[in-house]
Order: sequence, then C-alpha cells, then structure tokens
Amino acid sequence: MTKTLNNIPKPTRRPALRAVLALTALMGGTMLLPITASFAGEGIAIPAPNLDEAATAGTETAIFAGGCFWGVQGVFQHVDGVISATSGYTGGQDASPSYDMVSTGTTGHAEAVKIVYDPAKVTYGQLLHIFFSVVTDPTTLNYQGPDHGTQYRSAIFPTNAAQSKIAKAYITQLGAAKVFNGAIVTTIEPQAKFFAAEDYHQDFLTLNPTYPYIVANDLPKVADLKQLFPDDYKTKPVLVMN
Repeated sequence: MTKTLNNIPKPTRRPALRAVLALTALMGGTMLLPITASFAGEGIAIPAPNLDEAATAGTETAIFAGGCFWGVQGVFQHVDGVISATSGYTGGQDASPSYDMVSTGTTGHAEAVKIVYDPAKVTYGQLLHIFFSVVTDPTTLNYQGPDHGTQYRSAIFPTNAAQSKIAKAYITQLGAAKVFNGAIVTTIEPQAKFFAAEDYHQDFLTLNPTYPYIVANDLPKVADLKQLFPDDYKTKPVLVMN
C-alpha cells in the first residue's frame, strides 16, 4: 500500500514507512509533503439492506477488506456501536503474515479490519451499508484508489452463516438496484484466521491526520460517514493503542 498523491509515481511496496514516520516524529510531527489541494469524498447514498440481523444483546464480530486498512479502520472507529476496529490480514495461506510479506501480493491475504460491535446499537446490515456506501468501491477488482493488488481487494469475511446470508442478499439487492457505475466485484470469502497488523499501522488515521495519503484518500471517507450517516457517526474514535 503506497500512500502517495494524485499522479506521483506509486511503487508496489512501501518498506520505508517506518523511516518516514520516524523522520516525521523527529521533525516535530510536521508532514513531509505540503498539502495544497482539497479532496472530495466519493461516498454514495445507497439503499439499506432489506435483510438484517436482529438487534440482540452481547457482541458480534465482522471482518471487512476494502483497500488500505488505514481508511477502513478509521471509518469504522467512528461508528457508534463499534467497540473495536483492528487492522490486520486475513484470507491468505501464510501462517504468520507481516506487512512486508502481504505487500508483495503473493500470500493471498487481504488488508482487512476486524470489527467488534454491539448489535443492539449497530447491526451487521448497518455496517454493510456503511461499507458499501463510504468505505469501498465495490466495482474495482483487486484495487482501491491508488493501491493495486489482491491484498487491496474488496471482500467480506462473514463470521457466521447469518452474516453470509445477509451479505449475499445485500450484494444481490444493490446489483439489482444498479446504484453503482459497474458490476459489483466484492467477494464473500470463507472466514480465515485474522492476524492483527503491526502496531505502527493501528489507529494510523487518527495519529497521522496530516499524512498526505490520509488527507487525500481517507479523511474524505470519514467526512462522508458523518454526512451520510449522521445518526451512526460519533466524534471520538475507539482506538486500539490506548
């Protein structure tokens, strides 16, 4: 996942991220590249799911992959009813994936976010509604925005049979409604082991709000969440690294 702006060349990997963050810290937290333009979000108002889970007591877990996990995590951390949102890797073969490995696109893993939520406050269907409306472009195969590769695929990893049924029904519903400019290529994949990403990836949007990639690609998604889902938006995010 390379975090660059507009037409600046994008390498396929970003092994220098730690060095960039360290240098940014040494510079007193100032960003390395100036931001001279504003960026509009690409959120879209779409119908809510016709099929959803019941608002029950306790907690449930959802796992979504929608491109770079910085933005996916950042959006869901602002959703009321979400208890935690953790960036990580899932859907691949390697038993101990790392960022450098997953970034090669050869392990089969997707950058994903594991969401623990309270279904009495936000249902799985509502999370899917936000996912398709704000988080991911479901019409782009194996890429999201500037990030290309199977590790950036748009995918849903249901954690139970009910979630699988709801997700399949919603994709069918959205496809029939033709709300997107293209066919939906978001996959529904078998649940696989989820591996939490390295600490420096957690809460990245909140901790680095002036990082160029965040400004260009992810802050607009949070703004779209606030605009399109005002009843679900909460100002204070739930963070992993407290």
